[in-house]
Amino acid sequence: MTAETIDHSTLARLVDAGAVEAAHVVGKTGGWSVVIRYGKSERPLAAQRSRQVRVFKRMDTLVSYLKDVGISQFDVDAADYVSETVSRPDRAAALRRTHEAAEYDKWFREQVKEAIREADDPNAVWIPHEVVEEEMARERAELLARLKGGAK
Repeated sequence: MTAETIDHSTLARLVDAGAVEAAHVVGKTGGWSVVIRYGKSERPLAAQRSRQVRVFKRMDTLVSYLKDVGISQFDVDAADYVSETVSRPDRAAALRRTHEAAEYDKWFREQVKEAIREADDPNAVWIPHEVVEEEMARERAELLARLKGGAK
């Protein structure tokens, strides 16, 4: 059974009314949640969209949030806190692939710019397609002859 939660607007109204008796920051896998005690109730803060218990990945973000809402004193229970970053070794590999792709993209764009610059040069020498085909056929024949000669 999911515990009842309170949302940000309810928390803000409770703080304004002076009804918040305590705030408990609780460590979990991947971050920190906050439980608010008011009257005879104790409820965790919910995320706005999901209505699930809100988990702050960084303690400084949670501290800023609480201070902004008007709560500057709270206790912390870090017994069950486990950083989620330990279980994300795939991110380093993904970041490396991203950098490699960016380097290749930069190199490729430079090659294209250089080719366009050379093609636009009025002194560029153009070789007809037929001449290139003849030269490639001759080079292919020479290479095949060398391969056959070396296989004996």
